[in-house]
Amino acid sequence: MTRNSVPQIEPQELAERLDRGEPLQVLDVRAPDKVERGRVALGSELVFHAHPNSTVFATPDISALRLDAARPIAVICGHGNSSKKATALLRERGYEAYSVIGGMAAWEAVYVARQLSPTPSLSHVVQLDRVGKGALSYVLVSDGDAVVVDPGRHLERYDTLLTELRATPAAVVDTHIHADYLSGARAAAARWQVPYFLHPDDAVSPYDQTRGKLTYQALGDGDTIAFGRATLRAVHVPGHTLGSIALLADDGLALTGDFLFVKSVGRPDLAGRSDSWAKLLWQSLERARETWPGDLLVLPAHYASEDERRADRAVAARFDVISATNTAAAIQDERMFLNWIADHATNFPDAYRTIKEANLGLVDVSEADAEILESGPNQCAVF
Repeated sequence: MTRNSVPQIEPQELAERLDRGEPLQVLDVRAPDKVERGRVALGSELVFHAHPNSTVFATPDISALRLDAARPIAVICGHGNSSKKATALLRERGYEAYSVIGGMAAWEAVYVARQLSPTPSLSHVVQLDRVGKGALSYVLVSDGDAVVVDPGRHLERYDTLLTELRATPAAVVDTHIHADYLSGARAAAARWQVPYFLHPDDAVSPYDQTRGKLTYQALGDGDTIAFGRATLRAVHVPGHTLGSIALLADDGLALTGDFLFVKSVGRPDLAGRSDSWAKLLWQSLERARETWPGDLLVLPAHYASEDERRADRAVAARFDVISATNTAAAIQDERMFLNWIADHATNFPDAYRTIKEANLGLVDVSEADAEILESGPNQCAVF
């Protein structure tokens, strides 16, 4: 068997099978440092193995790698080339192995769509789960009009979904200027010829206050976006960024961006002003606790692990459940909260500044550079 003839699997198919809970194995044949920066981590039945190609081919007895001969194996590398060689070897030894087309670069561009329950004004609420990054975006549809929230740069995925939903885009929103991935919002607004909404406090660089080179429609506290029969109301919740907003629909859904996650809160240190921004984050939490109903369904923009999922695989939780079980959100004393934030401070990727500046239109990023900058799961939460 040659490398060009080995069986392959599309990363989208791999994601959907893992998401359904199929008993699969993933063998990552990249160097250990690359595996450490980000790997496949999806589904309750995934068995993950990391053995670089050099180890695979230097092992006289493949059984020493502890692969399960009864489970299919998806072999993954950086771009889908070196995995073919390992797949051929495993096939020759009797394993049902498949090379993942495009490797981790393609894996990080996979989106799994999840339909959530409709609301009185929204016929479709779709959570798009970018499984390689733990990034969540949303398509909300009312009477055939759609608002897209926090899209990634892979706009063809949103075009396909809008066609499936028979929906026409009406607006695009960023809940904040993202640091871990290149937003597709401005490009989508230009392609679809619709407004791009952003809080004005996030339209400037948080590092040196340079005004962004972007065209946007200001969306401040209490402002609304009307489409179809639905209305989204913006709530200013600074802390992760100065211009972070949440979007409330029908008083039943809250798209919280990176303000509030199922298990944590958005880190306030990405611009080097952790102390002052942590205080803003506390104030935003206090406001939410005072004004948001307990049965409000929180839909965040990120997650960090499988245990943030519901039984239907969506990442979501009621606000009262989050208030009771989310360690940060459950803290009732400001000083304790600020100490907790300080105690859990960690480093974040150097690429985050470049990504923010690219999202502000201050630097240009090629597709090849985008792949490198976005590599690995998000590190937007405090843990």
